[in-house]
Amino acid sequence: MPVTVTRREFLAGAALAATQTMALPMFVDAQDDPPFRISLAQWSFHKALKAGQLDHLDFAKVARTEFDIGAVEYVNTFFKDKATNRAYLAEMNLRAKDQGVFQHLIMIDVEGRLGDPDAALRQQAVENHKKWVEAARTLGCITIRVNAESEGTPAEQQKLCADGLRRLTEYGASRDINVIVENHEDLSTHGDWLVGVIKLVNHPRCGTLPDPGNFPGYDRYKGLEEMMPYAKAVSAKTYDFDDRGDETTIDYRRMMRIVTGAGFHSWMGIEFEGDRLSERDGVAKTKALLERIAGEMKAGEHR
Repeated sequence: MPVTVTRREFLAGAALAATQTMALPMFVDAQDDPPFRISLAQWSFHKALKAGQLDHLDFAKVARTEFDIGAVEYVNTFFKDKATNRAYLAEMNLRAKDQGVFQHLIMIDVEGRLGDPDAALRQQAVENHKKWVEAARTLGCITIRVNAESEGTPAEQQKLCADGLRRLTEYGASRDINVIVENHEDLSTHGDWLVGVIKLVNHPRCGTLPDPGNFPGYDRYKGLEEMMPYAKAVSAKTYDFDDRGDETTIDYRRMMRIVTGAGFHSWMGIEFEGDRLSERDGVAKTKALLERIAGEMKAGEHR
């Protein structure tokens, strides 16, 4: 199931390029199509955002002006009371457009368990997520990221999560929005279990967001290989770097061989979570590493 830039992404980029020439290389480059594209996950700045050192509305500007990144991935908890605030969402759209930034997806947390064993609570979780589907559509996003949480045996949890996800995915599909699941916690950090959930949902709009840093007790590269056939976005998780600029926890070249080997050429969302470096330095080093690997991949293609 190869994943490339979708028609909607292409059109979004073309629309931005019509008003902001600098946005064009992020979306359309027929002469030098990159092996993948780079976006910036808002969680990279969770410390600054929580401390009030960065305003959510300025995130798109930071992505463009400080890092020359033309796509962003929001976290709903940083504007949790604004999902239905049309004026606020309009301001987000304006600021992103001013910077030539594509608002790629929204990561959704704390809206209930989509696999809750209680049928009423499970349906309520689906309803809670719907406002974020609408917000994503308003912002021109193509995807929301959700969690697969439940209780019971692994098989029972698969069925319960698949039930809630299917309902939400059908609603998302009616709004042209993907619903994808990250290996975020509990059983979802087991690639084979999560893939089982996606197979039960059995909907083209439902997929995965593999995060190489979220496989505690599970082989990260095995997990990536299992999740990549269903991936609609990938987290470029980083923690720290050595003197050569390579990530010290994750073998990024091995990781990217798995990612692109699965036919994925879409958005790699930088998500820095380190403590030694500042958030800005971590993002800059992650981008430099991804660009270096992309260059190596392109050079390899032309040997």
